[in-house]
Parts: sequence; structure tokens; C-alpha cells
Amino acid sequence: MFLYVVPVLVLAALVVLAATVKILREYERAVVFTLGRFQRVRGPGLVLLLPFFQEMVRVDLRIRVIEIPSQDVISHDNVSMKVDAVLYFNVVDPEKAIIHVQNYLPATNMLAQTTLRAVLGQHELDEMLSERKKLSADVQSILDAQTETWGIKVSNVEIRTVELTDNMVRAIAKQAEAERDRRAKIIHAEAEFQASQTLVNAAQILGSVPAAMQLRYLQTLTEIGAEQNSTVVFPMPIDIIKPFLELLDKAGKPAGANGADRALPLKGVPLSVPDANA
Repeated sequence: MFLYVVPVLVLAALVVLAATVKILREYERAVVFTLGRFQRVRGPGLVLLLPFFQEMVRVDLRIRVIEIPSQDVISHDNVSMKVDAVLYFNVVDPEKAIIHVQNYLPATNMLAQTTLRAVLGQHELDEMLSERKKLSADVQSILDAQTETWGIKVSNVEIRTVELTDNMVRAIAKQAEAERDRRAKIIHAEAEFQASQTLVNAAQILGSVPAAMQLRYLQTLTEIGAEQNSTVVFPMPIDIIKPFLELLDKAGKPAGANGADRALPLKGVPLSVPDANA
């Protein structure tokens, strides 16, 4: 009989010892209850409990990472999409995390899903694509405010993927192409304006100095002559031939002995010639 009692007593002692002595790691805390009532938060290290009168719940204080499943979201401009995100949080108050919520892990996950749909539904598609960091910060601040009563701190929310339908992807591609064409036309128009303005300034400078215009003309002839052309046709500027025209005008009007112009005979009027015998 004694041989059967000893193993039972040893087994009972081991059970009592296991229920009495608890060892917590550095990142763990123990929420201790005495006869069902909260006593205090203990740990880390060695924790002694009264067997059958006290019990504890382990709480991990490390940052947890939860993948928020893909959510169907309708934006403010009625665009359907699927959005998923990643949630980072940790327990900062073990007492609230155990007492105020039944299971803080799935509760935080469900709250993150509903908050993500609610926040993104208030913004348009362009904002979701261009201001993802700002929207993530908005979701994080709302979640942090709501989970504060649970003793949970939401440190970060990252919107990971925004999945659009094929029709919407094609529409966005057409919009981007039209935007690129618009910018190219604006740049080309600005270049034309600057070139024309430069030509106007150059024309004003050349027009103010006639010699500069002639030099520019001669430079153009030099550039044309450098090319392999058999025949070159170019207009003659009036500024170059004007001095020659003035010389021709002067040569066509001979001066008389006294400086006056000789009288030319009129057509049909005979000239009077003196008699040689007179």
C-alpha cells in the first residue's frame, strides 16, 4: 500500500509546485487574480502563487505584427478597390488588456479592418495613391485612440497594397498619358516663345546698327558657301547697293561750267544756231 501512496504524493507535490512557482521572461507580465479578483501585475522573474487560491494570465509586451486581410473599399469618388495593410501594436497595460477586453488580439484585428474601410472611404482615389503615408497615419491615430482603453498602443499602420480593377488601371494609364502629352505641349510652347523672344531681341539689335546687319548677311553667305552647292540664289540687301545707286544718280546729272546743270533740248523744239557769215 505504501508503494502506491508515495508516487501519488510525489505527483501531487509536483502539481502543487508547478501551480505555485512561475517564471516569467523579461518581456512577460503576470496578471494575478486571487479568488477571481484582480490583485496586481507581477513579473518578470520568479512569481509565487497560492495554489488553488491564485491564478495568473501571461501577457506578452512585445510588438505584435498583424496582417489586415484585403478589404473591399469604395472611395469617395465611387471607385471600387481592394486594400490590405499591416498593423504594429503592443500591450502597455496588462491589466486593461486582460480585464477590459475578452481577447485583445482578434479584437484589435477586427477594429483595424473596420477603421481602414471607414478612413479610406472618405478619400478619393488620387489621395490613396499619392498620400498613402498620410492615410496610414490617420488610421494609426484613430486606432490608437480607440485601443487606449484596452491598454494597447498602436505604433504603426502601413497600407501595403491598393488593388484596382483592370478597367480602372487602363483609365489611369490613359490619364497619365494625357498628362504627359499636356506637359510636352506646354514645354514645346514655352520653348517656341523663348526662341521667338530671342529672335525679336536679335532683330532689334541688328536693326539698330546697319553694319551689324551687313556683317550678319556676309556671315550667312560664308555658311552657304561652305556647303557643297552648285548654285546659290540669294537676295541683295538694299543697304549694300544703296551707295552704288546714289553714285549712278550723281553720274546721270553732269554739272555745267558755272556749276549749273546744262539745259537739255526739248523734243520738237529746234535749237538756234548762230550764222557763220554774221
